[in-house]
Amino acid sequence: MSEVTTTDLYEVTMALSYLREDMRAPATFSLFVRDLPPGRGFLVAAGLEPALDRLARFRVGDTDVEEFATALRRPVADLAPLRGLSFDGEVRAVPEGRIVLAGEPLLEVTAPLPQAQLVETCLLSLLCHQTAVASKAARCVLAAGGRRLVDFSLRRAHGPGAGVEAARLCALVGFAGTSNVAAACRYGIPAAGTMAHSYVECFPSEERAFRAFARTHPGPVTFLVDTYDTGRGVATAARVFADLGLAAGCAVRLDSGDLGALARRARATLDAAGLADVRIIASGGLDEYGVDRLVREGAPIDAYAVGTKVGTASDAPYLDAAYKLVEYDGRPVMKLSAAKATSPGPKQVFRGPGLRDVVGLANEEPPGGTEPLLRTVMRGGLRTGPPDTLAAARVRFEADLAEVPESARRLDGPVPPVPSASTRLSALTAVVRHRLAARTGAGP
Repeated sequence: MSEVTTTDLYEVTMALSYLREDMRAPATFSLFVRDLPPGRGFLVAAGLEPALDRLARFRVGDTDVEEFATALRRPVADLAPLRGLSFDGEVRAVPEGRIVLAGEPLLEVTAPLPQAQLVETCLLSLLCHQTAVASKAARCVLAAGGRRLVDFSLRRAHGPGAGVEAARLCALVGFAGTSNVAAACRYGIPAAGTMAHSYVECFPSEERAFRAFARTHPGPVTFLVDTYDTGRGVATAARVFADLGLAAGCAVRLDSGDLGALARRARATLDAAGLADVRIIASGGLDEYGVDRLVREGAPIDAYAVGTKVGTASDAPYLDAAYKLVEYDGRPVMKLSAAKATSPGPKQVFRGPGLRDVVGLANEEPPGGTEPLLRTVMRGGLRTGPPDTLAAARVRFEADLAEVPESARRLDGPVPPVPSASTRLSALTAVVRHRLAARTGAGP
């Protein structure tokens, strides 16, 4: 399946028309989230790195032209103007890991109009999905309060590729590991895993299962203790740990039931056996709300494995994002549509302490005490520097998270900061709106 043809059909029809009309002047499109999903006080920018990879290798080949023609039920010759089209434009974007708010551009593309149009769908798909998942994972980090988190999302992700990216995004915001082997190898994330209930069920007893597992994996090991009776499973695990002289780095995993109560009993059993170094890991349908509840209860859980609800961003699985034209051939443009109006011109976000952000024009000087968020990351279709790293993105995330107001950090009923518009942007918006109203008869 071609990356080029993985797009919406109207991108193809518009790009072809632009080429036939010789409309190849530079166009700037801005990608932003209109409104935060309910229950979100902020978003974590993500998806830029794979998006830049996609743009760098974007090129319409012969097979792509044939597939476009098939989709449109037209002769291949009609689609010939698209052949050889590649991306040689500029990208300004918010680096991964930075916290962003509604109405702020995550990315702006400036390129010849057909190019800028044809890459819309892939950019929206990559940035929206990954920003949604990274933002969900960040809330788990807040809930965990410094306790270890591990990504277990692959088997419930929306496809293997989405699972690999979810592992990367979890690592970006501070998760300690992932069960996903491909992601661990590709991104240098520590791999983490235990055993399934089916493993235990294959043996005549839990003890036989635990001993067999320890023989194959001499340590540290984690035993899944709730296949039959959790209390007995923990006692059995403690006996095996003690007999084999295992403790440091080892753990028991609780995957069902009242995790708080079970963790307290497990801790007592392990401590009584002289196994204070054996940790307790909890899993089983957890997300930030479940983790927060257990932390507030004081459950003696050392690490949390979260999967389904985080990898799918279950309570906010999509973003109300848009990729809108803001300038063509040097002329600022905007939409006047009810509830979907846009503002004109290439933009910049100026960040002040406490996420007091100002959205202004790209050529404005930063207001005092602020820093610009969008950086030029691609010019002439090439990256302006080496690929970013997870470590650098995590540093940015941690620094921004420390600036998020407490009201926006809340898991329940957060109040997101609202960026303001600069004087110059407000003035340009008024001018363009007036011009369009005079030309089209649209209301104010």
